[in-house]
Amino acid sequence: MRRPLSAVTAALALAIATVTLTATPAAAIPPNIPSASTAASRLAALTVAAESHHSSYDRALFPHWTTVSGSCNTREEVLKRDGSGVVVDSSCAAVSGSWYSPYDGATWYAASDVDIDHMVALAEAWSSGAWAWTTARRQSFANDLGGPQLWAVTDNVNQAKSDQDPATWQPPLPGERCRYARAWIQVKWYWGLSTDSAEKSALSGMLGTC
Repeated sequence: MRRPLSAVTAALALAIATVTLTATPAAAIPPNIPSASTAASRLAALTVAAESHHSSYDRALFPHWTTVSGSCNTREEVLKRDGSGVVVDSSCAAVSGSWYSPYDGATWYAASDVDIDHMVALAEAWSSGAWAWTTARRQSFANDLGGPQLWAVTDNVNQAKSDQDPATWQPPLPGERCRYARAWIQVKWYWGLSTDSAEKSALSGMLGTC
């Protein structure tokens, strides 16, 4: 028996509403994440090498957050870029708005609940080749707004990730792992950083979910 047109329309409306509510807000995703095929070719191009120099790492070797414009620093720029309805005060501090965290699917309404994650952690970058960079280059890396290096995410999720690479940490949301791998690969490729074998294997597996 055919369903009444009104019932079909209502079901369709519910389906559309559900998709709208669960879809990741476009504003929450940093720019310049490559396609899966491009990421795969860039992963293949990365130098595979064991991490080194980790004992000499110091977070102060990557100056951040630097002033971007006026009174706004890099953290504040990411909060404005990746949030929805963000309002800032005269010091550029976010006083209202909402932030969707792609890693775990949570939405926050206070900037204090949001960390700015370095996709490739500073310690990971150091051990993957940044130990040989100038301080100016490390500063540019730590404040990179042009690519998918900086993400506004749930604070305790960022803290759980710490400086781990994809071999030991991946986003809690399985559906986010494809995009995470594509972004990670882009950062390493763009900045000329190496990958170790376990990390490369994990990234390849994550791309397989795309």
